[in-house]
Amino acid sequence: MRIFKEIPSNKPLTPLLDSVDIPSDIRSFSIHELETLSNELREFLLYSVGQSGGHLGGGLGVIELTVILHHLFNTPYDNLIWDVGHQAYPHKILTGRKNKIQTIRKKSGLAPFPLRKESEYDAFGVGHSSTSISALLGMAIASKDSSPDKKHVAIIGDGAMTAGMAFEALSHTGHLKPNLLIILNDNDMSISENVGGLSNYFSRIWASKIYKGIKKSGSSFLKPLPQAYHLARKVETQMKAMVAPGTIFEELGLNYIGPIDGHNLKQLKDVISNLKEFDGPQFLHIITKKGAGLDPAEADRIGFHAIGKIRSINKDKKSKQKKYQDVFSDWIVDMAETDKNLIGITPAMREGSGLVDFSQKYPERYFDVAIAEQHSVTFAAGLATENKKPVVAIYSTFLQRAYDQLIHDVAVQNLDVTFALDRAGLVGEDGPTHSGNYDISYLRCIPNMMICTPSNENEARHLLTTAYLHEGPASVRYPRGVGSNEPIKNQLIPFDVGKAKLINKGNSKIVILNFGALLEEAKIVASELKLILIDMRFVKPLDEEMLKKHLSKAEYFVSIEDGSVMGGAGSAVQEFCSKESILIKSILFGIPDKFIEHASRQEMLNDAGLSSEKIKSRLKKLL
Repeated sequence: MRIFKEIPSNKPLTPLLDSVDIPSDIRSFSIHELETLSNELREFLLYSVGQSGGHLGGGLGVIELTVILHHLFNTPYDNLIWDVGHQAYPHKILTGRKNKIQTIRKKSGLAPFPLRKESEYDAFGVGHSSTSISALLGMAIASKDSSPDKKHVAIIGDGAMTAGMAFEALSHTGHLKPNLLIILNDNDMSISENVGGLSNYFSRIWASKIYKGIKKSGSSFLKPLPQAYHLARKVETQMKAMVAPGTIFEELGLNYIGPIDGHNLKQLKDVISNLKEFDGPQFLHIITKKGAGLDPAEADRIGFHAIGKIRSINKDKKSKQKKYQDVFSDWIVDMAETDKNLIGITPAMREGSGLVDFSQKYPERYFDVAIAEQHSVTFAAGLATENKKPVVAIYSTFLQRAYDQLIHDVAVQNLDVTFALDRAGLVGEDGPTHSGNYDISYLRCIPNMMICTPSNENEARHLLTTAYLHEGPASVRYPRGVGSNEPIKNQLIPFDVGKAKLINKGNSKIVILNFGALLEEAKIVASELKLILIDMRFVKPLDEEMLKKHLSKAEYFVSIEDGSVMGGAGSAVQEFCSKESILIKSILFGIPDKFIEHASRQEMLNDAGLSSEKIKSRLKKLL
């Protein structure tokens, strides 16, 4: 493997990679050519992500694996599924998208994750973790009779393997026993000592066709030794227990092989070429380095998980403006100082959610439960029953995965759990799988739930305090990135629950109701058109007194929210007006009933009709 000291700023020469248009072009390559291709692919990936920004570390870690899989398998006929998809950039480059890779995550460019409609080589659309084994099993069962020669491969990371869904799928796979291959891409360096001569030696034995023949008692050349199978199986179990962490997979009914070096092309080829011919579910454990081949990325695997454009990571001055996650970070540390019962919980998003400082200052009160959103919510419920005050820091899109636990374990019991919902609304370049469009809709129908929608950084701090001091389940939703740079008051002072704020007095014909982070757009509209503007702050409970006062005299109310129109905050106001017999017309601005494709956040907002210009244009017709 060629090692790079920095990200190249000039396009590298990649003659062998340039000759590859689709994976079938590399199926006749020798090991030497595959090694050259891997080096060129790594250098080109470094250059292209340096130009476009995006996910880097995961892709660097699977260069060799990607090359070998497309060398050995007949893609796209054979199914290849990349769990989550952060690591799929090399796959995209080898499958006809090399010349478009710098458009990744941009409007009208390549999607940030595998996407079925983008390429026939993307067998399954991903974005959330731990789905690959379930999907692979479905594919294997569905094609068992119609295409018995079809191969099925899933690549799942050690982080994604912490989710319950992955083990549910493994258990079902072990029961059904279809022909498929699951590859565990393990880049956790804490178990790197398992990679060595002894474990590699046994892995080669267990993956050999001769050994497999011994295990198949009854083969013609083994008929004189029927006891060989039992002996081989007993020795294998004992040896695996000594040198490899694979016993659990064996007990689930899968044939465990590994761990092996995921950067050794010849070893990968030898083992996988054999495993693809075996019957039943195979489980291959490979050890890789996240960020492999780039010294800074290997040293800082978290920091190089995803990067901005190269000019932004090389000594550019960063903005001092706080992001919403920074506001949350400051708030939870300050609140923890005043309340020893506060417990911080995250499902594997410590850095993204802003819990680094809290985890360092209060390690005994900080819990990262790994990619286990369902567990995180019920764990919080259990803490709350013993008079603790859990705060679950979670992305809006990931809370969707724990909806039953939210209802059954928290809301039904009216337990005191605070949900800090980061990345609410349209998130930008990561696209529809990561946008938090639906939390208002799916939360407001749940009894006992409070929903707070801060409009800026200062409001976020105060509403976090309000939700935390409220006895019962409460959520505070805020977007990715920065807000309007509102000065933040450091006091931990709550707002009155359910009370809105009048921002602008104006023509009483139209009343604008703002819910959340689009207040600046609402201010522009209200100011230019001289309309009443109310920052509602709460979706549930609504400020009924404020609504009655202003809506009873108006012809229209206009709701603005960075969330789904269907079932959203505007719908809540419509329901209130119906209940109170307030006869008024309404226009609801929010995310329409479609998935907004990846682009910058501002471009996505514009596509959803949520820019101030588009809102003004529509309202001018009423005036």
